[in-house]
Amino acid sequence: LGKLWGDETLPQGMVTFLVGDDEERVEHVTKAVICVRSVVFRTMFGIGMKERDAAEVTLRKTDLATFTALVRYLLTDQLDLGEEEGGRAQRALDLRELAQMYQVPRLELLCAQALQESVGPASAVPLLEAAHATGDGRLLAQCRRYVADNAAEVRASGSVEQLRHLGVAKGLLGDALDQVAELKGTVAALKGGLTQG
Repeated sequence: LGKLWGDETLPQGMVTFLVGDDEERVEHVTKAVICVRSVVFRTMFGIGMKERDAAEVTLRKTDLATFTALVRYLLTDQLDLGEEEGGRAQRALDLRELAQMYQVPRLELLCAQALQESVGPASAVPLLEAAHATGDGRLLAQCRRYVADNAAEVRASGSVEQLRHLGVAKGLLGDALDQVAELKGTVAALKGGLTQG
């Protein structure tokens, strides 16, 4: 926040964001602070832009909870994904998307870390699909590995039945076939060792 000092190009005042289709309000946000934390806000509230002196700005491509978490992070440097265990992964996905959109790389990394920590029996398949859709290779590999290592728990969670993306299903099937081939190779090697000994 030391960048606030002496920069006369920063906008003054507060802004209220009208968020989502219902235009829910996120009020009294300091323009200067969010501008030093996000290049996109710096551009939005920059000299010559209509938003610079606007008291209200409408943002449709998000929801209130996710945008509030973004603003909270920009103002306090604290990541808030909510309390609900199942909802934390979805909030991290949504917040990571906003962090990418508003060019907040550290928040993007924190969300990626939270996603990696939230991989479990019920979340592995939905996160696998999300990782596939967003091109997150690290999360994709982690989820595939988790599904392979914890197949019974993942299947018991019911998340496999909710699988929607054919490409993800093909990848999981390929993983399963690779495991079967590896298991057959191990069994053949053990049989060969027993007949020689």
